[in-house]
Formats: sequence, structure tokens, C-alpha cells
Amino acid sequence: MNNKKAYPGTYSIVSIFMTAVINGFLVQAYAANYTILSSNNAAQFNPNSLKAPQLAALDISRHSDVMSTPELNQVPDVNKLNNGTSTAPSTVAEAPVITDNEPPLPPLPSDPYEGFNRAMFTFNDKIDTYFLKPLATFYNKIMPKPLNEGIHNVFFNIDTLPTIADDLLQAHFYQAANDIWRVGINTTIGIGGLFDVASRMNLPPYTNDFGLTLATWGYTQSNYLVLPFFGPNTVRDAIGLPVDYYAFSIYPYIHPRSTRYEIYAWAVLDRRAQLLKFQNVFEEAALDKYAFVRSAYLQRRAHQIEINKHRSCCDQKQLSTASTASGSSDNYD
Repeated sequence: MNNKKAYPGTYSIVSIFMTAVINGFLVQAYAANYTILSSNNAAQFNPNSLKAPQLAALDISRHSDVMSTPELNQVPDVNKLNNGTSTAPSTVAEAPVITDNEPPLPPLPSDPYEGFNRAMFTFNDKIDTYFLKPLATFYNKIMPKPLNEGIHNVFFNIDTLPTIADDLLQAHFYQAANDIWRVGINTTIGIGGLFDVASRMNLPPYTNDFGLTLATWGYTQSNYLVLPFFGPNTVRDAIGLPVDYYAFSIYPYIHPRSTRYEIYAWAVLDRRAQLLKFQNVFEEAALDKYAFVRSAYLQRRAHQIEINKHRSCCDQKQLSTASTASGSSDNYD
């Protein structure tokens, strides 16, 4: 009898691959959905009045609201045009005018690797279409809603540990104290994080990462970069991914490795499943999905960097004012 023993690293490699795939679309879909929530009312959409968190796919055209208007489908009568009795639709003929009282449109994103990025975006999108989305849909169907919410709370509680480390590295001691209390209360009273008791005690959730830490240290401008499996990033944020995982999270300390990757894959699958309710809105809103996600991701990160400037213990009042003025809360999950 031949007893063949499987190579011990095979299972781990498969687990890492599945985890990377799920995590990639998680980042991609999350950036897009942050945009959708603030710009899905097309009737009131005005790119010149956009605030930091109110994002839209402006990269398709510098004036995408003009290109998407119904007047583009109107074909003028050529004979009347020749007689001077008709003109082409004014929406097409007239370029939008920015007056002195209106802020200029945001600059084009820094995307020197666009060819590579679009290829990686298409690759990630195909994987989601044929693998991740069906898996997340099945997960939501078999998981009772209260248990689904409780598991999501557990994983968010675990993910607060890197947030605390980055709070301290950014010298945001007030925010670090808030997050430490959240972990302590939810882990104990909240039964391992199943229940978000801290939020009911006015300790709001918050996320931070090493990419934002590098931005706080001065690395604010960074080129857009789409990674295979891991989705949209900047070069700066890509540097931060392994730091947050290996230095600040609990996952490297979970043994055996197969269990570690199973738990991590479950965590990112849970968060992907939370985004399914926004999927149809995203698909309907984006004329160019790549440009849409790029705008969403870069502007969201710019907003987070701006908000982070007011997270010291002396700037909580300014933080509240900045969040109110931008029209969003500081909770990004």
C-alpha cells in the first residue's frame, strides 16, 4: 500500500491565494462603494461642488455630467442647421464654464502605470465575477443575520489592533485611547467582540493603517498602483500592507499556519459579503469602472489624510468640524 503524504506547504499556499483574491476585491469594492453612497443622486450631482468624500468618476471625462446627459442622443436637423433655424444641443456645443465663485475641478490623478493598472484591474474583476461574488452571496444566504453581524464585529475588533499601533506611531494619543478602550470593552463585555458595546458607550469605531502613518510622516503624494489580488493602492499604501499584517496584527501569531489563513480568509470574506448590498449600485453608476474606482480610492485616501491632521488630543474639536464640513463621519468600515 502506498501512503502518499501531501506536501505540508500545499494547503497553506492555496489558503494564501484565496485570501489574497478575496482581500483584493474587498479593497476595490470598498473604495467604489464609498463613492456610491455619496453620489448616487444624479439629479443633484454637480462636480464643481464636490467635497472630499463626495466622489464621482470624473476621470471618464473632466465633465462626465455633461457627457451623460440625454441631449447627447438628440440629432439636430441638418437642413435646419444650414438654414440657420436650428442649432445643435447647447449641452454639446457649449463647454462648461467655471466662474470665479466656483472651485476648480480636482486635478487628474497621478497614474503613470495606467496600462499595467488596467490589466490588473480587469484580472481582479474577472476573479470577483466568477469566484468571489458567488462565494459571498452563498455566505450571506447560509449565515443567520444576527450571527453574521456578530462575526463581523469580532473581525473588526481584531482589526483594531493595527489601528491602535498606527494611532501611536502618528502620535494620536487621544484616538489611541479611544481604540484601546473599544478593544477592551468589546473583548470582555462584548464577549470576544460579538457585540459592539463600545459604540453604545460613545466610543466610535475607527480604522487606521501604516499607509496613513507614512502620509503623516510626510509621504503624502504617491502614484496610483493596482496590485494583482490586492486591488487598488498607491505605492505608499502598498508598502504599508505587509507592515500592518506582520508587525501589528495577531495573524502571524496564530498557529498552525493553516488555521491562520483560514481565519484571515474568513475575515475578508465576511467584509466582502457586507458589500454585496452596494454591488448593483456600483455597476449602474460606473461608466468606466477603472476610472470610477481610481477616483474613489485616491479621493477617499486624500480625505482620510486630511482628517488625520486633526486627530491629536488638542484637535478633537477641529476634527468634529472637519468631519461635519465634509459631510461624512470618520468611520470607514
